[in-house]
Amino acid sequence: MKKQVILCVDDEKIVLSSLIQELEANFGDKYVYEAAETANEANEVIEEYENNSEYKVVLVICDWLMPNIKGDEFLIQLYQTYPHIKTIVLTGQANPEAIEQMQKYANISACVRKPWQVQNLIQIIEQTLSIVPET
Repeated sequence: MKKQVILCVDDEKIVLSSLIQELEANFGDKYVYEAAETANEANEVIEEYENNSEYKVVLVICDWLMPNIKGDEFLIQLYQTYPHIKTIVLTGQANPEAIEQMQKYANISACVRKPWQVQNLIQIIEQTLSIVPET
């Protein structure tokens, strides 16, 4: 069985650090956790894992407001290239139009508002990952 990877994408290091800590505390070593501060860095991480037969990226948790490319644009591109990767948007600033675009063109699983409630986020992640087939 491939090791499953959760990738967190946010331009704020403190958010990434908190998110990874919460994931590790709730899921332990069930998943491999990665962080990226930009969409370009996220693409590199995804490509590296997707080209490795031992790993499978199963979830990307992504901020909406980031430099260079907003989360909706990144997630739409991600879905076009890797439709099997589930996505959750974590945002404090996404407008309704951007959320609608992501639901329509990026097939996001959920949109969680910052600051998030840990148990709510964990529950959403569990629900999202419960539909990911293990390989």
